Amino acid sequence: MTHFPDWVEPMAATLTQERFTGPEWIFERKLDGIRLLAFKQGPEVRLLSRNRLPQNIPSLVEAIATLPVHDAILDGEVTWGPSTRGDESGAGSEPAAGVAYHVFDILWLDGRDVMSLPLDARRTLLSELPLRTPLQRVAPLDDPKPWERASTEGWEGVVAKRRDAPYEHRRSPHWLKMKCEASQELVVGGFTDPQGGRLGLGALLVGYFDQNDFVFAGKVGTGFDTKLLVDLRARLDAIEIAKTPFTRSVGLPRVRAHWVRPEIVVQVAFIEWTVHGKLRHSRLRGVRFDKAAGEVVRETPPHQG
Repeated sequence: MTHFPDWVEPMAATLTQERFTGPEWIFERKLDGIRLLAFKQGPEVRLLSRNRLPQNIPSLVEAIATLPVHDAILDGEVTWGPSTRGDESGAGSEPAAGVAYHVFDILWLDGRDVMSLPLDARRTLLSELPLRTPLQRVAPLDDPKPWERASTEGWEGVVAKRRDAPYEHRRSPHWLKMKCEASQELVVGGFTDPQGGRLGLGALLVGYFDQNDFVFAGKVGTGFDTKLLVDLRARLDAIEIAKTPFTRSVGLPRVRAHWVRPEIVVQVAFIEWTVHGKLRHSRLRGVRFDKAAGEVVRETPPHQG
């Protein structure tokens, strides 16, 4: 790319349930705001959301316009104070106070497209820009388990980014978002057959008790190792029954499903409850032997889910 672009498709992160660290990754706080690309060309500054909608935030425009570079494209997230909200339509005016532009990447600098550079090199270029309030540089997290800090401090999550990756115009596996998880006990009411080379079982079919009903809450198909898959299958085969134990259910699998007496309690991590009362992005954390199945209820009431 040799000419200053009117638009750049922003790089997006892929949701992952994995939790990892490593020297080839940097971790950043996942912010709960509006993704914003800032285009500076001479004295002119344009702010565009990820949907290419113009944003009217004069204090950001002023701060970016005074940067000592002729042209640049910045990528980041704009947030507002707790009493204000941004207007992504671009029709509204700037909130009264508390606006901040959290800059985490640079895509263009003084006539040069830098998107093909590795992230580390782009961050070095960004570190040399004198950002002033309301511009803020997003610092990497220096934590052995950044997702635990995110959960403790009430963040939305963290984003892992490969240091050697270029900037890509897609949802990339080189940026991975780890959302903070909820967790609760659920009861196994069935399971599906394994597919491909997997052993034991495919997914657990889990639920909870609501007074006299056993309510289907969805499938749990990740978080197992091979030993657990085989051990669980043996335990489940011993309590198999002919008909589904779920008395309230939507979306139960119709084929390759087995039903069991609702006796085995498991701990399940997940991102949230869907509007249909199902687990979103669930994974097994372990089998619980210290809780009776009949005590397991939905811990977040439906109207809060």
